[in-house]
Amino acid sequence: MRAAPTMATMTATPEPSTTGRTLVLASASPARLNLLRQAGLAPHVIVSGFDEDTLNHDEPAALALALAEAKAAVVAGLDEAAGALVIGCDSVLELDGEALGKPADAEEATARWKSMRGRSGVLRTGHCVIDTANGRQVSATASTTVRFGEPTDAEVAAYVASGEPLHVAGAFTLDGLSAPFIDGIDGDHSNVIGLSLPLLRALLGELDVSITDLWA
Repeated sequence: MRAAPTMATMTATPEPSTTGRTLVLASASPARLNLLRQAGLAPHVIVSGFDEDTLNHDEPAALALALAEAKAAVVAGLDEAAGALVIGCDSVLELDGEALGKPADAEEATARWKSMRGRSGVLRTGHCVIDTANGRQVSATASTTVRFGEPTDAEVAAYVASGEPLHVAGAFTLDGLSAPFIDGIDGDHSNVIGLSLPLLRALLGELDVSITDLWA
């Protein structure tokens, strides 16, 4: 997929937190960035560029966690992240015991949706937070069951033609065009969007950081 970066890709400089700590999101996902902003946080974005094809695991939850840890580690090692709290995330949809990431093309996205109709899958998101000020690292995986509706073939075709499912794990989003095709979820909705805010709060707590201290 992508080679390791030689330079950081960052957002505009955010407002500082109340403690002066810098928060870094090691992900290009606009949905994750928006979630953090809605929660009162203002992270920099540094995309890891980690090659996801270099990791494999039989367990979808373990794969999501390993990818999150790898992405966080790449960014934590950059000079641009010195002294920051780095968040790495990665999501996969578990269906029939298989980890489904982003579909390779429109044909795969179409087949994916036709196989998911009327069924349930589990969205697994690995989370890793590294405090580069002291080297401490914590990680965990959040899981949310997603109940898919039964869109018609024409609706699936229209959705795939939009291009959205090609850019998201599992070929669906809860906060985008496929929302009408999701009958419900069991668990944390922010996890399905890409980052579990309750789990992030817990992980920060393990690092002796209160999420309220990171409010911009």
